[in-house]
Amino acid sequence: MSKGKLIVFEGIDGCGKTTQAKKLLAHFQAKGVQATLYREPGATQVGEEIRNILLAKKDFQGGLGAHAEFLLFAAARAELARLILKPQLEQGTTVILDRFALSSIVYQGFARGVDIEFIKMVNHTVTAGTHPDKIFLLDIDPKIGMSRFEGSSDRIEQKGLDFFEKVRQGYLKVANSGSCVISLIDGASGIEEVFEQVLSNLP
Repeated sequence: MSKGKLIVFEGIDGCGKTTQAKKLLAHFQAKGVQATLYREPGATQVGEEIRNILLAKKDFQGGLGAHAEFLLFAAARAELARLILKPQLEQGTTVILDRFALSSIVYQGFARGVDIEFIKMVNHTVTAGTHPDKIFLLDIDPKIGMSRFEGSSDRIEQKGLDFFEKVRQGYLKVANSGSCVISLIDGASGIEEVFEQVLSNLP
């Protein structure tokens, strides 16, 4: 049995990655491909509890330190890798993720100042070296992304335009580093136009 593929959607909040991830799952299912979709943080019981902390509607007294924030993401990621990614990929399932390790590099690394080499080391350890076969990075102006927030914003969505501009620039720096795994897509295009680019760049 061949190993399954790991496909990840990344981008700043409001870029449309969740919509595209759901469309890709439906596409695979319609073609009879064994595929699953999970969000990060989340997917496991522990991951969902950590998600409730990280994406609370209000920040905590004294805020949440950048290192503590990253390590919470890493803990959720460790359970995701242990309970879902490793067994499903070994069974030949195509796994679609709404965010993965790259999110920590840009959100807690580029935007919040945690040492990026430390983030990479922890990510590699907690995922047992699991790497995406493809990362679809949906790039969008932070002003457009923030205009798409629905309802009351969570703790991270409340960080403001300057923060999301740092996140965007972090993503673009990684995308321009020459990685053949990343496909950079204009997230401001229409939903179907974006999806056509996703389909044309599948691994």
